Amino acid sequence: MSTARVVLASALFAAVLVAAPAVADPAAATGGGLATLIVGAESVPTERLLDGTVEAVHQSTVSAQTAGRVSDIYFDVNDVVPPGALIVRIRSTEQVANLAQAQAALKEATAREAEAQTRYDRIRDMYQRRVVAKATYDEASAARDAAVARLSAARAGLEAAREGVAYTEVRAPYGGVVTQKHVQVGEAVAPGTPLMSGASLDALRVVAEVPQSLIEQARAARRAAVYVDGRRIESTGLTVFPAAQPESNTFRARVELPKDVKGLAPGMFVKVGLVTGETERLLVPRAAIVERSEMRGVYVVAPDGRVTLRQVRLGHARGDRIEILAGLAPGESVALDPVAAGLKARQPAKKDD
Repeated sequence: MSTARVVLASALFAAVLVAAPAVADPAAATGGGLATLIVGAESVPTERLLDGTVEAVHQSTVSAQTAGRVSDIYFDVNDVVPPGALIVRIRSTEQVANLAQAQAALKEATAREAEAQTRYDRIRDMYQRRVVAKATYDEASAARDAAVARLSAARAGLEAAREGVAYTEVRAPYGGVVTQKHVQVGEAVAPGTPLMSGASLDALRVVAEVPQSLIEQARAARRAAVYVDGRRIESTGLTVFPAAQPESNTFRARVELPKDVKGLAPGMFVKVGLVTGETERLLVPRAAIVERSEMRGVYVVAPDGRVTLRQVRLGHARGDRIEILAGLAPGESVALDPVAAGLKARQPAKKDD
């Protein structure tokens, strides 16, 4: 082969390398200047949608533990309450009087016990010297023991009186928000009277009723998700109660949610996706979806560069991607920028010379 032919062949080979397109990601390519994604089937969980209700993990109603009249209420509905904050005060005149009486009783019992102990020590010494009879010694010993018992009872009474005074100041067991106020200032309350209800919004969960036909699958998978406002929230745990509800033959399930979930509040109705298996689905980015009135579609880029808008049927949202149930086939290219794809689709087709 001559030198001229070798130089010509090398030049042609270099030109082919320069002209060949380079694709870093086999699933992403560029079609006619558009960024595209080659869709393929992926394994995703199969879910059965159920109705669920959001509830707070920590929710309670604080009740009175002593009798009296409500003198002050420091929080109202929708107020945020820090943990341990004073929420209701009950008039404590009677409780303070009981405390003073208990303190006086303790002083008397202390003095009586000291007197009985001194007399017992004196009688015991005399009995050891055979000065008094054994009956006198036994009487002093019994009086000493009775004084010690009365002192213990007085101390217990003082603790109970202090506790009664503490009951007049009702404090929040944990931080949260007030959901209901059951009493007003001036109302008389007794032990057990509801005062205020509250819930902590930091930890939420969803309660759903699982049909008997799905209970084995639910217990095997132990996975679920919550759907609200187009969002899919993966659960952090699933607890299925061991016994069915007698009136409905359904099993109650608690779906645990991540902490500090936004957009949820106790009492809201949501959809629970109970995982029952695995299936194959096509997933595309949310940004590639075109919404026009009731129509949902994507721009499909053909191998020859033609761009067409195709209607699709959407499934569940999974993070920043969404399922395509119908309208696309594996291996087709979808434009990632609907605006640019729409402009290209309106351009007239080039005519061949």
